[in-house]
Amino acid sequence: MKKWLFIIILLLSPVLKFHALAQKTKKEVSLETELKKLSNLENLSRYYDDSKSLQVSSYDRTGGNNDGFAGTYSYIRRNADSTLLIFEAKGKGVIDRIWTPTPTNDTLDFYFGDTATISFSIKFSDLFSGNTFPFIHPLCGNEIGGYYSYLPIPFTNGCKIVFRGDVMRFLQIQYRELGNSKQLKNFSMNLSRDEKQALAYASDVWNGNTKINQSDALLDCKTEVVLSPGNSKTIFNSEKGGRILYIEIEDAVLFENQYNNVDIKISYDDEELPAIYTPIADFFGYSFGSTSMQSIVMGTKNNTNYCYLPMPFDKKAKIELIYRESDINNELRFSTSVYYSNKKRDKKNEGKLYVDWNRVTQSIEGEPLTMANVQGKGHYIGTLMQTQNLNPGMTLFFEGDDIAIVDGENTIHGTGSEDYFNGGWYAFLDTWDRAMSLPIHGSLNYSLVYGRTGAYRWHLTDKISFNKSLKYDMEHGPDGNKEVVSNTTLGFYYCDTPKKKITEPTNELSKVYSPNTFMLYPQTMKLNLWVDVEMKTEWCLPSGGYTYIFKVMEESKIRVSLDELPEGKYKLYFDYKESPEGCEASLWQRQNQISSLINTYAESKVRKEKLFVCEVEVNDKKNTLTLRFKTRDDKNKFFLNRMIFEKI
Repeated sequence: MKKWLFIIILLLSPVLKFHALAQKTKKEVSLETELKKLSNLENLSRYYDDSKSLQVSSYDRTGGNNDGFAGTYSYIRRNADSTLLIFEAKGKGVIDRIWTPTPTNDTLDFYFGDTATISFSIKFSDLFSGNTFPFIHPLCGNEIGGYYSYLPIPFTNGCKIVFRGDVMRFLQIQYRELGNSKQLKNFSMNLSRDEKQALAYASDVWNGNTKINQSDALLDCKTEVVLSPGNSKTIFNSEKGGRILYIEIEDAVLFENQYNNVDIKISYDDEELPAIYTPIADFFGYSFGSTSMQSIVMGTKNNTNYCYLPMPFDKKAKIELIYRESDINNELRFSTSVYYSNKKRDKKNEGKLYVDWNRVTQSIEGEPLTMANVQGKGHYIGTLMQTQNLNPGMTLFFEGDDIAIVDGENTIHGTGSEDYFNGGWYAFLDTWDRAMSLPIHGSLNYSLVYGRTGAYRWHLTDKISFNKSLKYDMEHGPDGNKEVVSNTTLGFYYCDTPKKKITEPTNELSKVYSPNTFMLYPQTMKLNLWVDVEMKTEWCLPSGGYTYIFKVMEESKIRVSLDELPEGKYKLYFDYKESPEGCEASLWQRQNQISSLINTYAESKVRKEKLFVCEVEVNDKKNTLTLRFKTRDDKNKFFLNRMIFEKI
């Protein structure tokens, strides 16, 4: 018996050796390898071979804006026990990102493989709360209105997620399908020692305790720059292959202005067009002329602009700074540091970094905004966006969905612009209502007064792969791309194919747009209340915001801050409601009455969209307005929709 066993082993040994070798040649994908991508940019330029980027979301399949409000499209099917199947994938893959603005305390059941056995369960809210290991902060969390989880969830033979609740609302689950060349193991809540270490390190990086790592040995090129209008300066020039790893520019405040007239231009390998050519402020995530972004990938901190995106090249690379002549023509003095290595690009497995600077001074109805339009093989890794409403009012342009067409197929369709940036609920208190920087996403700016916002998102594990082409767009408006906007978008991607066309920055294109009409909605006003003011709210659909209903007395005062308005003289209009309970109101600046008495009484409720009130001057000494009232019996309410300021 032993003799036959020995012979069988001898016969099978070549097969076993081949099988073992085949297993080794398979590229491992695990929780540990994916966590390392969240804390190390070294391999960000490498292609995701044998994979497909996909997303399940609750977007309205009819083309309308019911992207989760009613939960109509938030599940695949309702099971016999009334639970909801919200995700289903076959084969091998990794869930990279889960987002919602509407978490509940209902349970999610995860199933791996073709089995009825639950692999693990967790409260939907605990994907983001930080209370359930390993779904910990800051890789999982909430801010600016959205809840997000970037903890990778690998699966080897299919995955299903079942929601044990009645209604799932807004939802996005981004994942990758992986081919047979990958070796995986299913996610487990019980992490190994190595996985715990990788999670702890990624958390340190995202918390800002450790700089995001690139392991290549660094060389440095430092330059003291004196730049005058109409001139340029080369701050890096290599005549042999390698990779740029860090770029730093100190004295970031020099580039804070409305003219946005200093550019960064990066070229590789004698390509006909530069790979990157944008205003410096746009490249480093400034918002409408002021520093803002502070991500772990790039941004501005301590008056220093920084970029940690690796830029591999084959033979040559050059970085130039260009100062266009404009109405501001002072000499600029600052310092730059470029850190690089001589490790050449792996042409088979790595792309070069390109940035599309897409500038639209006025959007076209029916046409979405472009984030990237690329031919070749590569992957999309980031978006910076600044959008200005050209028709003053609520920022309804941010209802638009992101749509990715990868190799001719629609693989990603989002549920709203702020949703793509991991946020939610713009113009609501303590949600998407101000600038807020998080490790890989954030709001650059939000001003309902100006009717504008900015945002960014970096795709690290969730980069969007393409083999032939990528068309990535953002809609402007809830349906039909009808909201009229001015937009600047930077789309970041790695690719094997040089650019065929670019938009070159000019003074006309890059100057920050400043509106002539400003709107103050009470939901975002800074208010001071004096003597027994009661407040209630109701939705005012025509204005796009809330009506504030103030119940007042003769002695009541409501003071409104004007600190968001630029200095100047304005015509002031009220958008308000007359009602059977309407009181009389007048407007004051400090102790001076500047309007006549406005009677808001009517026998039935009626909206007055634009009543001229008075002219107003705003400066550093005159930066508030105060409402005073005259009441009688039950005529003691003032219904305010918004204040409209038009520059004189």
